[in-house]
Amino acid sequence: MKRLQNPWEGLEGYYCFGCCPTNEGGLRMEFYEDGEDIVSVWNPRDHFQGWVNTLHGGIQAALIDEIAEWVVNRKLQTTGVTANLEVRYKKPVMMTSKPITLRAHLLETRRHLAYIEVSLYNDEGVLCSVGKLTYAFITPEKAAEEWHFHGCKAEGE
Repeated sequence: MKRLQNPWEGLEGYYCFGCCPTNEGGLRMEFYEDGEDIVSVWNPRDHFQGWVNTLHGGIQAALIDEIAEWVVNRKLQTTGVTANLEVRYKKPVMMTSKPITLRAHLLETRRHLAYIEVSLYNDEGVLCSVGKLTYAFITPEKAAEEWHFHGCKAEGE
């Protein structure tokens, strides 16, 4: 697996809840490329708890949403916004499940829409949640001009 470089790190005003490494209250996710998949290995912190010792479902949705963005960043070399997000919660994710692994891949693109599937696994490799997303992406030129996105590289590139 190759670690992906954060294209916004150091940008003034960048404070993304999902991927900003300096957002103390955020998820602070990191991403890797493994063939066609984008992967994140993440450890839940206590303030992401829902019910006693259980990861909040909204946090699971945020994790799924964030990794889908990074599929678009890396595989399409652009950015955009979530148009639709569906999450199926199959099993509870316990707060003691460390690390949690997310795997995401691009299913297809049509015009300016990307269809992405995300799987969230606990530390025993059990599938706990599945996300299906539709992502509206913009041209790389517009991403550079308006969103300060100049490509998503893996370490060593």
